[in-house]
Order: sequence, then C-alpha cells, then structure tokens
Amino acid sequence: MPKQSAYKKELIKQLYFLGAQSSSDLSIRTDKSIPLIVRLISELIDEKIIVESGLATSTGGRRPQVYSLVQDLAYIVCVSMDQMVTRIAMVDMNNNYVGDIKRVSLVLANHKMALDELVHHITGFIKESGVPKHKIIGIGVGMPGFVDIAKGINHSFLQTGSDKSVVETIEATTGLRVFIDNDSSLIALAELRFAAAAGKQNVMVINIGWGIGLGIIINGELFRGNNGFAGEFSHIPLFTNNKLCACGKTGCLETEASLAVIAEKAIEGIHKGRVTMLSDLSLDNIEETSEKIMKAALKGDKFAVELLSEAGYHIGRAIAILIHLLNPELIILSGRGSVAGKLWLTPVQQAIHEHCIPNIAENTNIEISTLRGEAELIGAAALVMEHYDELDKTPGALLLTADK
Repeated sequence: MPKQSAYKKELIKQLYFLGAQSSSDLSIRTDKSIPLIVRLISELIDEKIIVESGLATSTGGRRPQVYSLVQDLAYIVCVSMDQMVTRIAMVDMNNNYVGDIKRVSLVLANHKMALDELVHHITGFIKESGVPKHKIIGIGVGMPGFVDIAKGINHSFLQTGSDKSVVETIEATTGLRVFIDNDSSLIALAELRFAAAAGKQNVMVINIGWGIGLGIIINGELFRGNNGFAGEFSHIPLFTNNKLCACGKTGCLETEASLAVIAEKAIEGIHKGRVTMLSDLSLDNIEETSEKIMKAALKGDKFAVELLSEAGYHIGRAIAILIHLLNPELIILSGRGSVAGKLWLTPVQQAIHEHCIPNIAENTNIEISTLRGEAELIGAAALVMEHYDELDKTPGALLLTADK
C-alpha cells in the first residue's frame, strides 16, 4: 500500500530528526490522526524498525510512552570537507557516531586527483568500519565551492576528468547513493534540524572558516537560490584594499576576515615584534595555526584577541547588510571558527550597532553555535535523511522499507 508506506517513511524521518517522540507528538508533527499513528507505530515495532524507549517527561498527567528508531538498524556515512581537510564519520539511526572520525589532509585547490583521493578515503573508511554495506543507507558529502546539487557537480573543486559527475563517480565505486551540497548549506541544515534554528523561520548561519560562508533559512526551509549558489557571503565586496581574493575579484570580505587571513596577520605581527604567547606558527599547517590563535585568544592573549576582534568587526559589517536585506530573527556563528565562542560576539555586535538601523536590528539575536566543528558532519548525515523518500533501491534503505 503506497500511501501507508509513505506514512511510515514520514514517521521514520520525524524520529531521526526529532529523537524519541510520543504518538501524540508524531500525530501533531505529521498532521495524522492518533489512531492511524498508533497503528503505524505498532506495525513498525513488529517490523523491528522502532522500539519503545521509555516515558516522556511529566507535564502533570500520565506520562506517555515514547518511541525511537532502532539504533543499529542502519547507518549513514557523512563527509565534511573544507579546502584543506576532510573528515569522514558514520552515524547510527539515533544520530550517534559509530567508531572514530577519520581525518585526512586533502588539499582541493589545483589538485586534479582530489576526487580520486576522496573516493579512496571513503571506501577505505567503510571497509575499516566493519559495517556491512547493506546496512548503510547512503553517503552525504559537504564541500566548499559552487555546488550544483541537481547535476551532482562542483564547479570549483573535484573535477572528474570524465562525463561522470562527482556523485556518479562516488556512487560507481561505493555502490551507495550519494548526496552532495555546499558546506555552509549543510551547516545551516544541521542547525535547522538539530540545534538553534529548529522551529525558527528566518535564520542566517555564518560559517567562519578559511572563507566566510553563509547558510540561509527562509520560512523554515533551507534556501539555496536559483542555481543552488546562494550564500556566497565571502565575496561581498566590502573593502577597497586591492587584495586579490580566491574568486579573482578584489576587496571581498574573505580578504580581511577569514581564519586564513587571521593566520597571515598573526605571523606578520610576530615578525614585527608583537608581544604574544603565540609561537611556531606556519601557513604550511594553517589548521594548527588557526587553532593556536583561537586557544590563545580564549586564554586572554591580547594580540590574539585583537586579531579575532578585527575579523569579527568586519564580519559584523557584512552581517549588517544581511539584516537590512532579510530581517532575520537569528544569526548563528558556526563553523570551524566558532571554537572561539563568545569572543566573536562583542566585535560583531559593535559593527551591527554602528552600521545597522536600530529598528531593524533590535529583534535579531546573535548566537554561537552549540554544534561547533561538528555541524557539517551532522548536516551531511541529515542531507541523506532529507532524501529518505528516494532511497528504496539503496541497499541500506531496504532495512527501513515499510511493508516488507
């Protein structure tokens, strides 16, 4: 019965994204009657897809039974990429990591074999995990650049050298369904499904990394624009500094506010004799360098705090533009740079106060992501479940197929 199968899939998605839920919760979430939900739950329990997982928190009356997905029923491979480092992880149906997160150095720029290396690392990770392929639903991949999710290609990185798309290339080797998206969009998806943006309508998620990305949530849904390229926040032409950006233009936000620029300024400042606890910084290991700077700032190092404050102010200027254009209820500072936490808030707020019309900005809150560096991995897994309705023919999805 196709309709009944679709209802069951809807329940499975709700339980993945929301965690343990009662029958009344699921009735409200899916706009289905409680008798229907109760019957579907009973069938899913018989099919060993969901289990009873305790009682809900008391609200004054009888505590209802809650249900969750069977934890080890199936798994998702999630891949988080930036221009220099790729992380690969596996999550179960309760969105918990299974085993360790694999971290590999994979420079994307000017690297013709980057896609081949990525496929090699993914297949190696799956093999090392020991999880049978038939229990894997699919692979979600977040990556920087201009990602065309409809065509499954990246116009900036991961050239295939053939007629196959990035998605087709990975699928051909792994035998699993693959979904790709821009890294900042997946960070926003993670916030929407599991964190501060849940239940919100209009939210901007700033991805502070080697560039400054943007994930856009409008009317409670991820907004990607006409071709999927919305959110190129890094390339707002904010300065007349004549600095060449990676995009080929000059004066972009990225040229003054990214973690890469902060690292460059830190090294330059040390060479000029700035007093700081920072030492042994190198652009050859920019990831470690940026981590050292943020840790030093959190310990109160004056020079490190100055570097983050200057970048934060510039990001705040650009956020002021977003507030004027889109009037969001919430701005979330996320990505690799969010490790510095509340140190970003003061300079960002200062810039907003200086550059934003008060009546527009006063109802926009600024928060630091609670997901921090894990947001993209979480979003990559969520991307697969967003497409759960399309996964019937995937080996792992057969385990979750209703009406078996």
